[in-house]
Amino acid sequence: MRRAYVYIMTNKPMGILYIGVTADLPARIFAHRSGTGSDFCKKWNLTRLIHAEPFDRIDEAIVREKALKRWKRGWKLRLISEINPQWADLFEILNA
Repeated sequence: MRRAYVYIMTNKPMGILYIGVTADLPARIFAHRSGTGSDFCKKWNLTRLIHAEPFDRIDEAIVREKALKRWKRGWKLRLISEINPQWADLFEILNA
């Protein structure tokens, strides 16, 4: 069974956040980066993948995505900063 992912995109450290879910992380991030992933990401130029959580099943990933979307912004910023303190673009690591 394919893995699923919850991911967070931004435009810069501490910038605008977009939370999504996908079964194909590299393809989805490529779509965001090329401007076809979502209107929100395109509008705000959210091309930097800063967080990704793998799940064995898509339904589990969807539950996590909905929970993260309900979080306060400060909680999201802390989650990202604890796991990715440099707010590095993880897409570069995925394609290395």
